[in-house]
Amino acid sequence: MDFVPILLTIAGLALFETISSVDNAVINAEVLTKMSARARRWFLLYGILIAVFVLRLALPLAIVWVANPSLSPLDILLAAFSGDMKIAQAVEASSPILLAGGGVFLVFLFFHWLFLEPKHYGLPSAEEFFMKQGVWFYTVVSIALTAIVWFALQANTMMAFGAVVGSTAFFITHGFKQNAEEKEKELLGGEGSAHMSDLSKILYLEVIDATFSIDGVVGAFAFTMSVPLIMIGNGLGALIVRQVTISNIESVKKYKFLKNGAMYSILVLGVIMLLDAFGAHIPSFISPIATFAIIGYFFWLSKKELGKKKD
Repeated sequence: MDFVPILLTIAGLALFETISSVDNAVINAEVLTKMSARARRWFLLYGILIAVFVLRLALPLAIVWVANPSLSPLDILLAAFSGDMKIAQAVEASSPILLAGGGVFLVFLFFHWLFLEPKHYGLPSAEEFFMKQGVWFYTVVSIALTAIVWFALQANTMMAFGAVVGSTAFFITHGFKQNAEEKEKELLGGEGSAHMSDLSKILYLEVIDATFSIDGVVGAFAFTMSVPLIMIGNGLGALIVRQVTISNIESVKKYKFLKNGAMYSILVLGVIMLLDAFGAHIPSFISPIATFAIIGYFFWLSKKELGKKKD
């Protein structure tokens, strides 16, 4: 990889990780207000180490290992930093399985947001229409999974299995997120917070960090199959999210269409992963450029909306 594509990939990864983690930053900031000063300092210091250096290393390696069960986690870890061509070729050969699973995960994530999640309407006509058709979410994703598995079976049975794993991962993480929302309401309600120790709140935030980081790590494979680049780009994004949590969360919340930008980016990355899985070979620069363009557009919409309120 040349220097410019590497920088573009890292920048795209960092931006995607940052924007897709805005909800996580909001939860962190709100729960931190219910903790003692000492516990807040502990979480903001050691939580960064866990989020950046543990999760952003462990999750990409775990995903690659699941797609390559014949290799040990140690083999993959050493190969990621040594450039072992034999293992690199094995990982490349298994990439359609990983890409199919990741693509399904991201596409389902987008459809769930489009059909079911409360949102500010960045594209009012389309988004409002789909919100009114929420009952069709499970029909749409079921038909999509059936079609993807059918075509995958014609190419590679393991790729079809990867698509099913991606669907399973989506519903598991969605369950964790729903539980997190309920727990957040309990914590912020006052009474529930009083019965929880600071340690319990820190553990809760770490679990939430892990759950939300899955979206960013899975999407990262649409940018590159290089684990070190994913670690660097996502790690930078995680650091930015922590800084936002500390100092500027209220300012970020004013840009109400950023979540829309994150979700449309997720759709595009999911489609890119699926096309790659089926052999389309999308150029590597497409993912970061598309991410910058989509998020830039919704950032501009947010700025425009803020301008209207000031007038």
